Amino acid sequence: MKLPTGSEAQEVVGDEFHITRPQALTITAMMVLSLMAALDGSLLAVALPVIANDLHASAIQGFWAGTSYLLCSAVFQPIFGSLSEALGRKALVLFGMVIFALGALVAGIAHNVTQLLVGRSLQGVGGGGLITLSSIIIADYIPLKARGRYLGMLSAVWAVGSVIGPVIGGCFAEKSTWRWIFYINFPFIGIGAALLLVFFPRASASCHPRDWRAKLREIDLVGMVLFAASTSSFLIPLSWGGVMYRWSSWHTLLPLCLGVGGLLAFGGYEYRWARQPVIPPTIFRDRSTSIALGSFFCLGFLLWCGLYYLSLYYQIVKGYTPIVTGVALFPATLTIAPVAAVTGFAIAATGRIRWAIWAGWILATVGFGLLCLLQVETPIPGWVFIEMVSGIGLGMVVLGAALAVQTSSPPELVPLAISLATFFRSFGQCVGVAIGGVIFQNRATALLARHPHLRAIAQRYRQDPFGLIPALERADAATRGEVRSVYADSLRTIWAMGCALSGVALMASLWMKSRALR
Repeated sequence: MKLPTGSEAQEVVGDEFHITRPQALTITAMMVLSLMAALDGSLLAVALPVIANDLHASAIQGFWAGTSYLLCSAVFQPIFGSLSEALGRKALVLFGMVIFALGALVAGIAHNVTQLLVGRSLQGVGGGGLITLSSIIIADYIPLKARGRYLGMLSAVWAVGSVIGPVIGGCFAEKSTWRWIFYINFPFIGIGAALLLVFFPRASASCHPRDWRAKLREIDLVGMVLFAASTSSFLIPLSWGGVMYRWSSWHTLLPLCLGVGGLLAFGGYEYRWARQPVIPPTIFRDRSTSIALGSFFCLGFLLWCGLYYLSLYYQIVKGYTPIVTGVALFPATLTIAPVAAVTGFAIAATGRIRWAIWAGWILATVGFGLLCLLQVETPIPGWVFIEMVSGIGLGMVVLGAALAVQTSSPPELVPLAISLATFFRSFGQCVGVAIGGVIFQNRATALLARHPHLRAIAQRYRQDPFGLIPALERADAATRGEVRSVYADSLRTIWAMGCALSGVALMASLWMKSRALR
């Protein structure tokens, strides 16, 4: 099913585009739902210790309560995009809302960690679909020339939700009850449902469904099962490697190998036999599209890795509380939203995209390089300025890469390209935390082992760095100082890795073809 795109709508007169009231309210509803999904991805971060204690969960179970949302969101994003092509956008949006609401209810009333994990997984499925469909619906309604403004606003909404989530979650956990972290979703769902049910534009006559049998024949069920199973098999051990099991353990290596093999089989099936592939191989034939999707992977990697380990810096090295840590992240995260919005307007005005991607990666490279300067004694003005540079750079890339994917993809593949871009971003988030964890753990363990009286700490908290926070509060001043110095030095390897990856992304982006918004 294909909705009328902005270029086909009767509201386009010459080069002027005038969005209709139903379209505007539909996009507003999707932004509300995207804010909800982004909030839910980060709300739990600082509240996990309180939730784990209340539900008598282990540290590993608490870890999975946060990770399950991200994994399910990543796996189902391309599937939602593919299904919406056959079954229609509205049906998939409403389905995503129902799944998300059910997950929020299950998690909110959970009395044990199993119920919490089920609820979080359901929320991840629904949230991933809503995030993907928001960008797809904007592409349906808005012509490419004007699309930058709306995608900039959507990126700003996503960034704001990701930023303020930890602060709101910490406030609920400390001042009220953690269950409100899940109940807060229902007003968003109510507003979104009301707007969509009333104002979602009807499909044109040529877009009406033929019949359910014809629709089902368009769905690549084999490809979806292969993709979901293989991606899950690959991402799950990435999440527990070094936490639940060693990286050399068969528990980690076996599913990783099965996941890689399954993804190769999925690629072969999509190329040779799928009639309506979940991920059409033709998307990757254009060099610029492949580079733009790689940029999304790097974005997810750097954003999530940066947020996770900056939180570690503030809580352990600086000794800040969870709420203050959330506020301390604002210079890096709150800059992304306005920069993305401004970049969208600038691209729409100039009609050019590559300058935003190049400038963004240059600033991100410099920004992560500056993070290497963070010390135990770094004053507040120092870390505020250092954080802002990378935030500005990544904000420019977020919007530039989104438009680059759409300008370089064939028009009929733009919705699937958008869902693939959000998947690569989520995939990068999973890989970023995992790879960063390996690098940090190895470096911190080696540095702590140089101090004989700190070796016990190195072994005990090797797999759970945040678990060191309560222990540090009970330690003497000399031990706290040594551990904080070691952690600051260890985190420097993370920032150096981010600097190198940003540089690689910059070099790759130089090979993108020049395309103007039309």
